[in-house]
Amino acid sequence: MKKVQIVIVGGGPAGLAAAVAAWEAGCRDLLILEREEALGGILKQCIHNGFGLHTFGEELTGPEYAARYIEKVEAYGIPYQCDTMVVNISEQRVVTAVSRSEGVQEFEAGAVILAMGCRERPRGALGIPGWRCSGIYTAGTAQKLVNRKGMMPGKRVVILGSGDIGLIMARRMTFLGAKVLGVVELMPYSSGLKRNIVQCLNDYDIPLLLSHTVVDVAGKERLTGVTVAQVDEALRPIPGTEQIFDCDTLLLSVGLIPENELSSMAGVELSAATSGALVDEQLETSVPGIFSCGNVLHVHDLVDFVSEEAAKAGLAALHYAEGKLPQPENQMVVESGFGAGGVVPQRMSKTLAEPVQLMFRSRGVYPNAAVAIELDGAEVARRKFRILTPGEMVRMAFLPAWAAEHPEAQKVTVRVVLPQEGGEQV
Repeated sequence: MKKVQIVIVGGGPAGLAAAVAAWEAGCRDLLILEREEALGGILKQCIHNGFGLHTFGEELTGPEYAARYIEKVEAYGIPYQCDTMVVNISEQRVVTAVSRSEGVQEFEAGAVILAMGCRERPRGALGIPGWRCSGIYTAGTAQKLVNRKGMMPGKRVVILGSGDIGLIMARRMTFLGAKVLGVVELMPYSSGLKRNIVQCLNDYDIPLLLSHTVVDVAGKERLTGVTVAQVDEALRPIPGTEQIFDCDTLLLSVGLIPENELSSMAGVELSAATSGALVDEQLETSVPGIFSCGNVLHVHDLVDFVSEEAAKAGLAALHYAEGKLPQPENQMVVESGFGAGGVVPQRMSKTLAEPVQLMFRSRGVYPNAAVAIELDGAEVARRKFRILTPGEMVRMAFLPAWAAEHPEAQKVTVRVVLPQEGGEQV
């Protein structure tokens, strides 16, 4: 068994940023374990631009953004192993991994950073009736086929779900000569960023059918068409509203699931709202010395925020491994109030040394609303928004002074304030 000060599980944007931050803070004993053949994670196949505006002050493609961190990792000489699958993490921070070249390895870590990212929800989770014919892909799989392997999934495409990957693939398939017949969304609002709706759908006259879903697929060997129906307020298909689209490809963009199987093995407590770990302001999980960041913690909208969060996890993991991380004593629980879904972190110290970014997604579309932060019911902050949508993450800073002013507070609540409650713009 090898002893390592910090083991980082995952070599995507979160793992790379955490490693760079820990190295720049003085750590010289760390290791990145990545299951794919190269570092970079999902960014390797995201060839569109729009990355890096917050981190680097310029627009980059996904591979360019990843390359900035990979170049630092290699320049610093940070050790990493690709083609290495982590198969277990114990509560004592023993990491077990397997690879073709090294066989079975065990690492006793001073601290572990979980940065495994997320995966797409597949067709099997949707319950769509019909044959198991070819031509049905998750949007991310189609993106990999097109951008990395040069393979075209099909020529007539329907996309189910309006997540960002689905919206981007609508534009990408159009660029490659396919006909995108429409993007079908179950909810009455899109789950993607507004800029992607404009740049990927509106600019190419691709219809967005809100409050619709796929109720049947046709074809035995190969997909030949899909039936789309409108849904009511209870999300049930409305008889008589069916439309048939003749297509050979159905792309699924119906949500992302944090890869937390390893987290569960380590005994990390998970959140029902985010499917990620429950963490404090230092991004430490319920298991001491194990930290979580990036899309394995909660699904982000921008990779820049992933890097920012991961850098904080890298510093906290180093401080823990060195015995310098303040041990939590008096903590407050952070709860999601009306309209706020999955606030992270879920607990905070009462004696904060610096502001903490509270992050969440709204549960619906709320125009001219506000977000309020309360301590045991007493409002300490309110910020107005022109519109809140589930596709865009909300970030609000919690200041140490607020906790100091309410030393007996046990609960922080983040909630949406509607216009009729005084949340309107002024």
